[in-house]
Amino acid sequence: MRHVTRNLTAIFLAAVLGGCAALGKSTPPDTYEISAPAPRVPASSRQRVQLLVPDPTAIKTLDSTSIVVKPTPFTIEALQNSQWSDRLPRIVQLRMVQAFETTGRVGAVGVPGQGLAIDYQVIMEIRRFEIDAGAGRNTATIEIAVKLLNDRNGTVRASRTFSERSPVTGSGNPAFVAALDRAFDKVAGDIVTWTLGAV
Repeated sequence: MRHVTRNLTAIFLAAVLGGCAALGKSTPPDTYEISAPAPRVPASSRQRVQLLVPDPTAIKTLDSTSIVVKPTPFTIEALQNSQWSDRLPRIVQLRMVQAFETTGRVGAVGVPGQGLAIDYQVIMEIRRFEIDAGAGRNTATIEIAVKLLNDRNGTVRASRTFSERSPVTGSGNPAFVAALDRAFDKVAGDIVTWTLGAV
């Protein structure tokens, strides 16, 4: 009888522990990417200039995998059940490298550590990369400040701030990310065009 009781107790404990484990499980967040910007620079002769794209700077809320939503100008939230596939500055950095490469207009473009003989650095600060959800409107808002640094003498060749807003069409997290993607495509294209015109 004691043997049967011990067996029933063990079964009961296993069931309870299994139930606790099941309750502790959480659905992983959906993971999103930003697509590579489409080239908008007219084809022409290839330049020999070599560009370096350092890791962009950003405040802590943007320097993360969170997709930022601002219900008011002074409050910050993260888009629920969603995340970027990497730190946002890292994604922006690599997508900008792709954007320059697809133009076919530069001798080479890369990130630190790749051993390029750099002519210019494209230094970026991500100031806004968010969904503006204030006053009942949902709008993707991106603002990136850029400095074009002459790597030979350390002087800033030019600087400019690029921004774009794109309304969210549709509902759900994919619609928010799609709006951010459209806004980034425009900003990235403008940065590429401006940079190639300055060097």
